Amino acid sequence: MNAQQILRAIGNGELNQTLVQLYGADGTVNAAKRCQDAISGFVDRFGDREQLHLFSSPGRVELIGNHTDHNHGCVMAGAINMDILAVACPTDDNIIRVKSIGHKQDDIDLSDLSPQSEESTHSASLIRGIAYDFVRKGRKIGGFTAYTTSDVPKGSGLSSSAAFEILIGSILNHFYNEGKIPPEQIAITAQFAENVYFGKPSGLMDQMACSVGNIVGIDFCDPQEPVIRPLSLSPEEAGHQLVIVSAGHGHADLTDEYAAIPAEMKAVAALFDAPVLRGIGYDELMEKSQQIREQCGDRALLRAIHFVTENQRAILAADAVEKNDFPAFLSLLNASGDSSLLCLQNISPASEPASQGIALALAAAKQLLGGTGACRVHGGGFGGTMLAIVPSDRIESFICRMEQLFGDGCCHCLTFRQGAANIL
Repeated sequence: MNAQQILRAIGNGELNQTLVQLYGADGTVNAAKRCQDAISGFVDRFGDREQLHLFSSPGRVELIGNHTDHNHGCVMAGAINMDILAVACPTDDNIIRVKSIGHKQDDIDLSDLSPQSEESTHSASLIRGIAYDFVRKGRKIGGFTAYTTSDVPKGSGLSSSAAFEILIGSILNHFYNEGKIPPEQIAITAQFAENVYFGKPSGLMDQMACSVGNIVGIDFCDPQEPVIRPLSLSPEEAGHQLVIVSAGHGHADLTDEYAAIPAEMKAVAALFDAPVLRGIGYDELMEKSQQIREQCGDRALLRAIHFVTENQRAILAADAVEKNDFPAFLSLLNASGDSSLLCLQNISPASEPASQGIALALAAAKQLLGGTGACRVHGGGFGGTMLAIVPSDRIESFICRMEQLFGDGCCHCLTFRQGAANIL
C-alpha cells in the first residue's frame, strides 16, 4: 500500500478494530490522527512509496519486580497505550534510515556492523547492534527507511528506549524474516544491543514487556529462555486507575547509579560462588551477613535482601492476579515500594541529595490515598517516575495534588494494551 491507500483505509475506519485493540475505544481517534501525521511526515521527508507499512511498539510499566531481572529474578510488567509509531518501507540499498521527530536522522550502512565508539549511548548504536545480533544468529537483514513519532515520554521510566529497540527488531523481522522470529527472541536481541552497543547494563524486563505485550509475569531464571506467564489485569474494572507521575528528574545522567545495583548484587552472589543472586535465600544471606558487610558493604547486603524478598513478592503478585485477588495485589505493590525505599535505595540519586522528587511524590501519595490503592517507585528509580493505582473516587484530588508539586501534565493515566509490536 502507498500513503494515499493507507490514509483512505484509516479515514474509512478499516483499521478501527486494530486501533481499539492497541489503544482502547477512547484512544482510537487520537491514534488515527497520529497515524495520519506519521504518514504525512514520511511522505514529506522521503516521498511516497508503494510498500509502506505501519508499526507500533509500546512503552511499558513495571508493576512489581524492581531490579530483579538482571539477577535472573521474577517480574510482572505490562505494555501500555503509549507507543512509538513508525511508517516504514524496505529498500534494496543495504542502509537503514530512521528519522525520529525531534532527533537527527540515523543512517546505518549494514556493510559494517562493528560497534562505533561515537555512537555509544545514541540510537544509532541500537540499530547497528540489533542488525549485528540478527546476522550472528543467522537471521536476515536488509535496508529500510522509517519515520517515527512517539508519545512515550523520554526519561519517564516507561521504556522509550526498549520500545525503540523492539520497533527496529520488529521491522527487520517483518520485512526480511517473514515475521517468524518470536517476540521473546527479539527482546533478547534488543537487550544485547543496549548492553553491548549502547553501553547500558540493563536487564531484560523492559524489552520483554514491550515485545510480548499485555500483562505478563516473567521468570528470568534462564534469561535465554524466560518463562512467560500471561496475565489479565484491569484496574478500571476494580474501580481504580493506573497513574504514572513524572517527578522531574530524567534518567539520562544516572547510568552509574543504575549500574551499581546489579554490580553490588552480583558482588554478594560471588561470595556464594554464584554469578547472580537467584537461588540464594534470605537465611543464607543472614548467615554470611558479617562477611558481606565487610567485603561488599551494608548497602550491598540491603540490596541483596531486596532481591530475595522482591523475587518472592513478584511470584505472589502473579498468583494474586490469577486469583482475581486485587487487594492482595495492591498490598504486594505497596510492600515492593517500601522495600525499594528501605533496602534497594533507588528513590533518590546519592550524587544529588537535594533531589528528592520521588520521595516527595510517595509521601504525598500515601497521605492522600490513606491506606487505599498503592504507590511505589517506578522502573529504575533515582528520579523519574512514581507508579500509583488510585481509587477512581480519589483520582481527581490525586492529580490535583501531584500537579501542585510537579506541574501541569505530570500525571499520565494509562491503560494496558492488548498486543505488542503489532503491524497496523
